[in-house]
Amino acid sequence: MLSAFALVAAVIVGSTMSGATSAEAKPAWGWGNGRWACSGAPVPAGWVITGYDSKGCNFAGSWYQQPVSDGIWTCSGSPVVPGYVIIAHDQRGCNGIGSWRHGLVHDGIWTCSGSPVVQGYVITDHQQSGCGGIGAWRHNVARDGIWTCSGSPVVQGYVITDHQQAGCGGIGAWRHNTARVGLWTCPGSPVPAGFRSASYQASGCNGLGAWVLVKA
Repeated sequence: MLSAFALVAAVIVGSTMSGATSAEAKPAWGWGNGRWACSGAPVPAGWVITGYDSKGCNFAGSWYQQPVSDGIWTCSGSPVVPGYVIIAHDQRGCNGIGSWRHGLVHDGIWTCSGSPVVQGYVITDHQQSGCGGIGAWRHNVARDGIWTCSGSPVVQGYVITDHQQAGCGGIGAWRHNTARVGLWTCPGSPVPAGFRSASYQASGCNGLGAWVLVKA
């Protein structure tokens, strides 16, 4: 997946303003109950960046930081808090540098290209025109027999057992199953602890070849 939202991260992590004060970071207009900080200042854990003022910090730029919440819009380059994914994009948001909407992950949620995949989830579908034209991916909780898109993570304890070249909108799809003795696994599949790969079958995995799982 393309890390589109990371393209402007360098704006935020640029040189820190030495000796800059909160007064220099804060613009003239009012805001919420977060805080303004100069470019390069660390973002506290559980917080995101939601505003930008190019004139702040002696014109080096200042950023508004606040605690994350479901559905919040953030500036390009903002950290993504664990448990959240990116669900929408506004190219003109955040004073023209672009903004991204963050949402709490749930089964079946559609996310923008470049969004993190929360632990325990896999990627199951793709829309090339989604998320304002940059592409969108569907995230689901892993379960036995689920079909996933090429590039999806493999959840611990699962193996890859089949392949469809035309699946997932033409980018290819792979079937995930919980590991057990006797399953035939595709090339590149992980082999969980307690198992090993044994006999080879050239016709397995839709012609890619497959190895059977046995106890280690």
